[in-house]
Amino acid sequence: MNYLYAPWRKEYVTRDKKCDCVFCDIAQNPSCDEENFVLYRDKICFIVMNRFPYTAGHIMVIPLQHIDNIENLEEKNWLHMSKIVKQCVKMLKVEFNADGINLGMNIGKGAGAGIAEHIHYHIMPRWIGDTNFITTIADTRVFSSDFEKIYKRLKKDINRYVTNN
Repeated sequence: MNYLYAPWRKEYVTRDKKCDCVFCDIAQNPSCDEENFVLYRDKICFIVMNRFPYTAGHIMVIPLQHIDNIENLEEKNWLHMSKIVKQCVKMLKVEFNADGINLGMNIGKGAGAGIAEHIHYHIMPRWIGDTNFITTIADTRVFSSDFEKIYKRLKKDINRYVTNN
């Protein structure tokens, strides 16, 4: 396996966390939204760029409530998050000209959740031909745009798509 070094991630990985759950840390520290790449937040959830994206523009919708299952999430919170996800799908299709969207949740370690203790939706824009041999044979991902540029672009336009109404 080949390794690509990403020294810019060291600060994120080694920073002092205020709690055990990275999503709770983000939820409880709105003053750090820019450094955490939070695009939006309200009383129920927040939208954040995935620090380890599968595709350029990979975002997540995460409840403020620390919960590891959807069946115990309050119905109004589930419906609110679903509405936010729908708005994010539209945003990614329009702003990134996405040919499609991967949308989902990995609930529990057995389903592949990297952070199983706090549920979260993944929303990933996709394009025809966006995957190629390098991921398969070199175990490496290539992104066509800079992470911070994507954040700034989405942050600038998020309120055109995501509303709390």
